[in-house]
Amino acid sequence: MTSSTSGPHDLRAQLETLTTEAFRPELADIDRLPTVEVARLMNAEDATVPAAVARRLPEIAAAIDATADRMSRGGRLIYAGAGTAGRLGVLDASECPPTFNTDPGQVLGLIAGGPSAMVTSSEGAEDSRELAAADLTAIALTADDTVVGVSASGRTPYAVSAVEHARTLGALTIGLACNEHSALASAADHGIEIVTGPELLTGSTRLKAGTAQKLVLNMISTITMIRLGKTYGNLMVDVRASNAKLRARSHRIVALATGADDPDIEAALTATDGETKNAILVVLAGIDGETAARLLRDSGGRLREALAVAVGG
Repeated sequence: MTSSTSGPHDLRAQLETLTTEAFRPELADIDRLPTVEVARLMNAEDATVPAAVARRLPEIAAAIDATADRMSRGGRLIYAGAGTAGRLGVLDASECPPTFNTDPGQVLGLIAGGPSAMVTSSEGAEDSRELAAADLTAIALTADDTVVGVSASGRTPYAVSAVEHARTLGALTIGLACNEHSALASAADHGIEIVTGPELLTGSTRLKAGTAQKLVLNMISTITMIRLGKTYGNLMVDVRASNAKLRARSHRIVALATGADDPDIEAALTATDGETKNAILVVLAGIDGETAARLLRDSGGRLREALAVAVGG
């Protein structure tokens, strides 16, 4: 059951107004071109996407700062979308635990139709406004959380409804779309419209629009984690050495951050039970593992702040 009341004619009329759905007559014979020429065309199209993102950097930055503020209070980052947009959100969320050692529930991706929609088309679910509200209710959404609705068209009912429902609960909302004057951006506290223009294949928004969404989601998660102290410079210092591969990575990160010799690094990692961030603090401040853990707890996990206290004290 869906709450959409638009008939086929209304929907066609809506699609005709979207730049992401526009037909490009100059590409009508693309199927007759040599493969390398089609590849050149696609590559040239893709090259326009970063510039489109660059035009919205102030809006992106404002949304990130607001997200980091909520997450610093214990809130979660939640992506909600359908089809390609939903899959990109799930992908970004799933990469946060191994990259930043986040709790699996700290960054979530909701896709219309549920987990099976990641690999099997469930495009009909995108029309259900009730499904979005139900999915957010199922994860017990709170006012400290941030919900990012993602939709190339900016009109997908699932994404729009997710943002609208989240706002009623006081959560921070971000609407990421690829068309101007979108319902999704209008519904959100922070509207981000990356206008990528007509696609190489008419209406195939897994192309430029999908690339733009991936770039912005990369920014939202990565820079938010930087703001939360999950990095030290450009090093992923929240990696925990829980197996041989990660221990080797942790060793290298400590070496890059401190310039210490191998024996000192191994001693620090042993003293901190493999916690990379703690080991860096042990080496740089010349303190023991217990003191490093306490200073990091007091600083909210921010290594620079803990180091300043340790050195200053």
